[in-house]
Amino acid sequence: MTQRTGKRAVLVAANQPLEIWERPVVDPGPGEVLARLTHGGVCGTDVHFWRGEVPLPGPVVLGHEGVAVIDMLGAGVSTDYAGTPVAVGDRVYWQPVAPCQRCYACTVLGDVSMCENAFAGIFGNADGPTTASYCDYATLRAGLPFYRVPDDTPSDAVIALGCALPTMLQGLERLGGIRPGMSVVVQGCGPVGLAATLLAHLSGAAPLIVIGAPARRLAVACQFGATHTLDMDELPDAAARAARVRELTGGRGTDVVIEAAGAVPAFGEGLQLIARGGRYLIVGLWSAPGTVPVEPRMINNLNLRIIGTALSQPRHLYQALQVVQAHHRRFPLAAAVTHRYRIEDSQRALEAVARLETVKAVIAPAA
Repeated sequence: MTQRTGKRAVLVAANQPLEIWERPVVDPGPGEVLARLTHGGVCGTDVHFWRGEVPLPGPVVLGHEGVAVIDMLGAGVSTDYAGTPVAVGDRVYWQPVAPCQRCYACTVLGDVSMCENAFAGIFGNADGPTTASYCDYATLRAGLPFYRVPDDTPSDAVIALGCALPTMLQGLERLGGIRPGMSVVVQGCGPVGLAATLLAHLSGAAPLIVIGAPARRLAVACQFGATHTLDMDELPDAAARAARVRELTGGRGTDVVIEAAGAVPAFGEGLQLIARGGRYLIVGLWSAPGTVPVEPRMINNLNLRIIGTALSQPRHLYQALQVVQAHHRRFPLAAAVTHRYRIEDSQRALEAVARLETVKAVIAPAA
């Protein structure tokens, strides 16, 4: 029998076009799942990887957001990581990195999102089985949490907020939540900002102000519950935006600011928007290099709390599926997928995301 092969988009070196490699499709081992990709989400973090703003080891297959159909189950696999039975043909959504369960964060802190060794898996050998999603087939190795996508939940709706929704669910958990009537500013209207907007709206935030660009993304933010938007193309001055936020909040500033822009200047601006006793959640700067001047006494005198968060834990992926299942009919989640690319066109996808031409782009092998 001729062995199957599959394509994958490989980042060989920073600032170089992605290469398309074809490699054998390997049967899953015990505890593993072989899955055929239908949706590989293109995340803004992938752009940072491509630009070399986050160092990566050797050639890597890009993509850490995926929805796929189970092609083969390895020995011993009969359920997902929540105990739901799975079979060939079911759709799955998986954690991009597997916790090692042998480091301080995993075993003492009990927070696998801070695992010291997690990235060794996703950025492993680009020649062999991969958990990445810019490819025809992914191997969900033993220990990598995955969840069955409910039959009534469209794959487009799941991938629309990709890793952003579980990341934001963890962020709001670390923040301590948003209570009804709290004023919230979301900086950024890409998938992370849209996830923040949706969750803040579901929490009862009012007013809910989104700052960003372009207008197409801001329009989606309104569909996800934003009460006001500030278009940075129309209002490019940060001081003018701060004045408008204070006008919308009775001169106080906002109870919560959520940074989801992935741009360093957003941090300095965000500090100018917070009310006394307010909280600032930093979500989008994980892969954005740079510094910004800060006046520490402002944090002190205004009793501000600044909370950082990165990645997510398995429960947040499960929660994300529940959110999408419950609300995809009420909010146009699936419609946020605006661009589809073949694996061969992965470079074009990255460049389109970098130019902010998309709301959500996906690598769709069958496109």
